[in-house]
Amino acid sequence: MKRREFIKISGAAALAAACAPKAGNSSSTAQEEAMEYRTNPINGDRISLLGFGCMRWPMIKDQNGKDIIDQEAVNEMVDYAIAHGVNYFDTSPAYLQGQSEKAAGIALSRHPRESYYIATKLSNFNDQTPEASIKMYKDSFEQLKTDYFDYYLLHAIGRGGADAFNHRYVENGLVEFLRKEKAAGRIRNLGFSFHGAQHEFDYFMQLHDSGEMLWDFCQIEMNYVDWKHADGVRNVNADYLYAQLDQRSIPIIIMEPLLGGRLANVPEAIGKQMLQREPDKSIASWAFRFCGSYPRVLCILSGMTSMDPLLDNINTFGHFKPLTAEEIEFLEHMATQMKEYPLINCTNCKYCMPCPYGVDIPGTFQHYNKAITEGTYAQSQEQKDYRKLKKAYLVGYNRAVESLRQADHCISCGICVKHCPQSIKIPRELHRIARYIEDLKQDRL
Repeated sequence: MKRREFIKISGAAALAAACAPKAGNSSSTAQEEAMEYRTNPINGDRISLLGFGCMRWPMIKDQNGKDIIDQEAVNEMVDYAIAHGVNYFDTSPAYLQGQSEKAAGIALSRHPRESYYIATKLSNFNDQTPEASIKMYKDSFEQLKTDYFDYYLLHAIGRGGADAFNHRYVENGLVEFLRKEKAAGRIRNLGFSFHGAQHEFDYFMQLHDSGEMLWDFCQIEMNYVDWKHADGVRNVNADYLYAQLDQRSIPIIIMEPLLGGRLANVPEAIGKQMLQREPDKSIASWAFRFCGSYPRVLCILSGMTSMDPLLDNINTFGHFKPLTAEEIEFLEHMATQMKEYPLINCTNCKYCMPCPYGVDIPGTFQHYNKAITEGTYAQSQEQKDYRKLKKAYLVGYNRAVESLRQADHCISCGICVKHCPQSIKIPRELHRIARYIEDLKQDRL
């Protein structure tokens, strides 16, 4: 029997039992009991430590060549996740060019509403008028086929500090609107996801301390690299974010525990050290266990694109084993080594897309990072196997990114920069890669 068929059958067999209520149900299956859960101290919600991030649903081409979500694959993954105890699903109107919420709604609505928690966001990046923002909010109910949100976030606040926050949410009346929606029960928990600098985060903590804006939860980027080595002049170390939230007893949701997949595919030298210590565990499991070792963490999101990472994550979070102090120290050593590699800090979130000039920004960055991580990066003609590495990079690049969407088509319009949560200077990096490719072709390295 093919693995896909086996998963469908096994998932369907467990489906009825998997639809147990979200908290404290005595009829939970053994598979659910194996899943690690955390209790929200504010309201008693029993949340699976593994959350399903819906930003990276599997994609296919439709008959017109357009990228669309593979709904059949999504349904299969959601069924299997719920059957094995996952009950937190995080999406946004902005994910996958607006397709994520609808796919999540189709897949989740096939299960009892009390068997899962929905988290979505007010992603009003492009239009902050009250009319457009409230329409986005109301559309999310329709897309997700629900009449309430368990966890609702002000999406990616931080950049621009108080001025940007007031423009997006206060001056247009949205904060007051959302407070009324919460009082009416249509929002159970109101929080925010953060991207920015320390002084910007401090401002949102001051709002909480003063009672002006009480946060029920907060979503932060946290992993063993960003813990003390956050990349970019506008990003703050996760140890600081965690300490501030922990001090205020604010539940924490984790995003980017794998740094867009880079901590699942670390450079070979680093991977060898991990496998020597845990030969039966995946590289990715180290990153998830790091985040889960901190008690204030309520849920860790993983943007799983296929069954393989889902199966591995179910294995990691089943009978979860926190890291020891010595293992955390080991990961700090690995993080220090990671910083020595010239990787672009792209998490493949695709917020920069679509590029108005057609450049596949994340695809270009992902191919470049993959070559460095796998040790197949051609650096100079004196390098061993230079010709082989050169050919592999150029051929692989042409396969990964269509010629009309490659880095050399960037005109430095800068539209992408303001959308990047990692503060990457995208045009500069694209031009650097374009020059590298031309140097490869002309043998100028």
